[in-house]
Amino acid sequence: MKPRMNAFAVAPDAMKLTLEYGQKLLELGLEKSLLELVKIRASQMNGCAFCIHMHTRDARAHGETEERIYLLDGWRESPLYTERERAALAWTEALTHVSQTHAPDEDYAALTPHFSEQEIVHLTLLIGMINTWNRISVGFRSIHPVTAPRTEAA
Repeated sequence: MKPRMNAFAVAPDAMKLTLEYGQKLLELGLEKSLLELVKIRASQMNGCAFCIHMHTRDARAHGETEERIYLLDGWRESPLYTERERAALAWTEALTHVSQTHAPDEDYAALTPHFSEQEIVHLTLLIGMINTWNRISVGFRSIHPVTAPRTEAA
């Protein structure tokens, strides 16, 4: 894969605004573990290796377990996620594929026992933001940092 452009070099003011907006969303009070799960799940769905790399690293730094990160793609079949997380992940999937799902009423209704209306707005903005970053990274072919492969001892 070859990068198409560096959006930060081409449009630094626009990218700075995008970074600042994203940072403000992270400060609205949703728990860090939930923020990272949502960002990872949307990035998985969008095939954004750059964002998956970044947000799995960030999730680990915030104490997320390897098991929950590895099983995130199968969250519906795993008992490792709370009802609040499940509602957020369903909403993430519904909004990430909104052109197909049209944000089903049942996914919205699943949020209301676990999130205040204000939190639902914050969550929805976060989902929109990670989808924006996925489109920037996938569209411009951003390449995640690569660690040298381990060599086996002889």
